[in-house]
Amino acid sequence: MTDASRQITIAPFAPVHLEGALRLSQQVQWPHRAEDWALSLAISKGVVALEGSAVVGTALCTCFGDVATLNMIIVDGRMQGRGLGRRLMEQVMAEAGGREMRLVATPEGRPLYEKLGFVAAGEIVQYQGVVRPLATVVESLVRAGGPGDLAAAARLDLAATGMARKGLLERIAATGDLLVTGGGFALLRRFGRGHVLGPVIARSVDEAQALMAQAARRLPGQFLRIDMPAERVSADFLAALGLVHAGGGIAMTRAPRPRPVSEFHTYALVSQALG
Repeated sequence: MTDASRQITIAPFAPVHLEGALRLSQQVQWPHRAEDWALSLAISKGVVALEGSAVVGTALCTCFGDVATLNMIIVDGRMQGRGLGRRLMEQVMAEAGGREMRLVATPEGRPLYEKLGFVAAGEIVQYQGVVRPLATVVESLVRAGGPGDLAAAARLDLAATGMARKGLLERIAATGDLLVTGGGFALLRRFGRGHVLGPVIARSVDEAQALMAQAARRLPGQFLRIDMPAERVSADFLAALGLVHAGGGIAMTRAPRPRPVSEFHTYALVSQALG
């Protein structure tokens, strides 16, 4: 372009760009609120693509110890096909350094990620709907957690995911609900159209479902979303809670690191952005 005011520049993602980022996510029909964007930015480094002062692309890198999640990668529909997505990805991949990189790909983004060295590692499935509390699941072992439970929760989370996310868990728990069992925990918070449950880390299916059922009991008639690894989905159980399949994506990794086998597993993600 000859008009300098319309050239695309890449700049560090700062709070002043949140309004433009929210507009982009609304354009692609993502449910994020301004508060959801602010949480992601607070724990991440990222870049924006600017046309003049207008935000036309975003990408974040969130580092959790030896693992980085690359997320909130959006390009304005008017700018697609110009290599802007690759420019944004290269910037946030540089932020990740030598860490293992993870992301959840849309069908549109997957070809680019494959060109950049990411490989498919599984499927993430989104369930959502208006909650119906499930009386048949025994939840007697689930209790409300407090600040004193967060260190243990972070250890279980690290064992299940390989990600050191204590700071993130503390931020979520500060405004959300921590649920605890003898063999796992879950976090429930406001997000998008209603609430999201995640992570759910548990030693067994029964413990995971007890945590989910307790979360549902707190939200009768309200909207709830859960993002789950496909291999952990129990469709009948989720349907009984009033949740239906509503999309998902492909989990992808680059330079994965070996992890010790753990008895704890991820039954729900914090979010598709943050793993």
